[in-house]
Amino acid sequence: MVFSLKFCGNYGLGNSTFYKWRDQYGGMETLDIKRLKELEAENRKLKQMLAELCFKSLLQEEFIKMF
Repeated sequence: MVFSLKFCGNYGLGNSTFYKWRDQYGGMETLDIKRLKELEAENRKLKQMLAELCFKSLLQEEFIKMF
């Protein structure tokens, strides 16, 4: 508890943030965390691509209905 208070105080983090990060990343190696971040970034890009394709598809459907 004392470590977390000093750590959070030094870096301006809340205790809940510290414990959330510790629970999420506590047992991981550095390479695992980097890989997780890469996968999360790739997932964000793929979700954005899907949203754009769905929007484009809806626009095409509306255009077809017009004629």
